Amino acid sequence: MKLPKRLWQVSPLLISLIGGILMGLTPSPVEAWFLGWIALAPLWIAVSLLYGQDTSTGGTSGNAKSLITTLCQAARYGLVWGIGYHGLSLSWITGVHPMDWMGVPWLASIAIAFFCWAFITLWGAILVALWAAGMTLLNSKWLYPSTLTTFRILTRVLVGTALWCSLESLWSAGSLWWTSLSYTQSPHNLVILHLGQLSGPTTVTAAIVAVNGLIAEAGIRYLYSKPSKVGFFNVQSPLIYLGLAAGLFVVLHLIGFGLYSRPLIQPTQAALKVGIIQGNIPNRIKLYPAGWQKAIEGYTTGYKTLADEGVEAVLTPETALPFLWKEQVRLRSSFYSAILDKGVLAWVGAFGEKGESLTNSLFTVTGTGETVSHYNKVKLVPLGEYIPFEQALGKLINRLSPLDAHLAAGQPNQTFDTPFGQAIASICYESAFAKHFRRQTAQGGEFILSASNNAHYSKTMPAQHHAQDVMRAIESDRWAVRATNTGYSGIVNPHGRTLWLSGINTYEIHADTIYRRQTRTLYVRWGDWLTPVLLGLAAVALTAQIKSS
Repeated sequence: MKLPKRLWQVSPLLISLIGGILMGLTPSPVEAWFLGWIALAPLWIAVSLLYGQDTSTGGTSGNAKSLITTLCQAARYGLVWGIGYHGLSLSWITGVHPMDWMGVPWLASIAIAFFCWAFITLWGAILVALWAAGMTLLNSKWLYPSTLTTFRILTRVLVGTALWCSLESLWSAGSLWWTSLSYTQSPHNLVILHLGQLSGPTTVTAAIVAVNGLIAEAGIRYLYSKPSKVGFFNVQSPLIYLGLAAGLFVVLHLIGFGLYSRPLIQPTQAALKVGIIQGNIPNRIKLYPAGWQKAIEGYTTGYKTLADEGVEAVLTPETALPFLWKEQVRLRSSFYSAILDKGVLAWVGAFGEKGESLTNSLFTVTGTGETVSHYNKVKLVPLGEYIPFEQALGKLINRLSPLDAHLAAGQPNQTFDTPFGQAIASICYESAFAKHFRRQTAQGGEFILSASNNAHYSKTMPAQHHAQDVMRAIESDRWAVRATNTGYSGIVNPHGRTLWLSGINTYEIHADTIYRRQTRTLYVRWGDWLTPVLLGLAAVALTAQIKSS
């Protein structure tokens, strides 16, 4: 027992970093989703050992350190774990380099790419650091009492799960969010992702944290128990907590399988044949005359072909036509003329206007050429599409960065009505925000339209983006139609199965049939009810702990 204990004492930072890296291998490009069920355990153990105890004597080893020093050490463990996870998962952001097509010098391009990567990595890592510090504070006060019981150990697992879910809920309410623990399971573990129908991605996150916590508690028992006292029914036995972890893992997957196994009702009257155009216009030419011409030609040709195949509507990617849409109507561009000629509805990605600013919008254009509705992107990309705290930082950022970031955000409560019923609209980055989809579904959305560009990055980002939309389709119990500029476009059914997926960096068109749905999952009805329930249970358990101490 001495060797592993010594390893934990000597290298907790390294072990925490390795755990974060393992979690970073769960999304694309590696997609080792199964690692998500063990990769948080090293950090949990490292944090617990800061205020750990020798269970044979009841002595608390953390009392020798000042609380502030211990909290800072725990935060460092969490920070390096978070850097490993978020840094590896989000490394695709460096694909924005080179930006010579925007006139950005090579060195400045590298600096911008590195800053973006470092910033979003640290933003995610701060969440983990706060969790680690919070767990250490609770350990120091209540969760490591002199007398160890199974109830107190399970209370720590409950509190750790509630704290993590609360922090994710807080982070996802902001404007910078992508790497929830729940997305580590997408798009492969569809069974567990169906727990998202109960309380959104929080349910999946809670499952992952709880299983990791039980495994970690087994590890702690292993490090501190003496051979003479190790028996399956001894509170110090790691086998108890490994058994609980395995049991919870199985039960959660059985619940998910029950939801996954429900047949999809697909009435003929709810069918909608849709077409997708993946224009494949590289960013280096998209905003210049050569790109404009290629976009007009490619989308016009694709629209005509799909119309001839009998589709009822055609979806184009985000800013497929990088112009003001009203100007395309006024000038009667070839694409607009094709709509008038073929008479098939189109959802067109283009720019709109809001006051003196532009909007990133999706327009519903009927076969008669009338624009009957539009959706303005709500969740804009910080620095890429808008400047945070623009009044205070706008002049400074404009001076330091050559990027133009002045789009106006749409209203969060907008709906996207179409002749085929209300759609759930999402433009690019919004796919990471489950509440954005839940709100539109609760307001009557019957199918998902996801329009994206994705041309900035390597194939890792489009794959992760597809994984986000798989989760949103499951949570809302809706069909999803995905149109991207360079890939991956696709069709996803309400069980998260990808029925068609495009290639990457290819021009493609595709026609398929989806079905409008009006079901309401528990998540759509009640939202994220699990987080407050977990917090309430944790408070009750802690109160009982304090009274018994």
